[in-house]
Amino acid sequence: MSTIQNKVVIITGASSGIGEAVAKELASKGAKLVLAARREDRLLKLQSEINRNNGQAIYKVTDVTSPISMEELAEVALKEYGKIDVLINNAGVMPQSKLYKKKIDEWDRMIDVNIKGVLYGIAAVLPFMREQKSGHIISLSSLAGYGVWPASSVYSATKFAVRAIMEGLRKEEFKNNIRTTIISPGAVNTELTETITDTHLKEAFDKIYQGAIEADNIARAIAFSIEQPHDVAIGELIIRPTSSEL
Repeated sequence: MSTIQNKVVIITGASSGIGEAVAKELASKGAKLVLAARREDRLLKLQSEINRNNGQAIYKVTDVTSPISMEELAEVALKEYGKIDVLINNAGVMPQSKLYKKKIDEWDRMIDVNIKGVLYGIAAVLPFMREQKSGHIISLSSLAGYGVWPASSVYSATKFAVRAIMEGLRKEEFKNNIRTTIISPGAVNTELTETITDTHLKEAFDKIYQGAIEADNIARAIAFSIEQPHDVAIGELIIRPTSSEL
């Protein structure tokens, strides 16, 4: 039996891409899922598919940029399942652009979702995990969290921030038996590039992403980090296409 069996897992950004793939992978291994995203129609469809295949899933429409919404999400998990074993901070946006374009609304959106969303998720589950002296928090960074390219300045900044936050969390909470994992994908076939509004830049990214790997590859890596023995913490994983720079 998988060590994932009966673990209660919250997944943000669960309505598509990596979040959806992770939900299906963990459901197949017996996890009890709490699916979170903004698009209720997609959440309902995913929940129905998981439950139809003998999995266990509930959902809550959630805005990761709202600390109140994230607190409510944690409360739903506790009310339904009585505990929280894993939080997967997966929600993210990537409207990349060069700084001179002054796409300030997009900068703010990336900061709100990619940084504050991670912090609000941690804040929502950490008190319970500290009380139970166990837990696992997984956050999605990116290859952009290790380097900066033209047009990636703000996006890279948010993903560097995720790594800094998670390393700080690890050093603060390892004594409470709380594991932390950073997952950093390269090019993955998801809707992420659809948030790029600069037409010429999007065309360039679409070419790069022609060699993207499928989201279920990231899902398996996340499952691997969760199913390790309780005394083993997978700190960071970088997963990229074999044949691509990204």
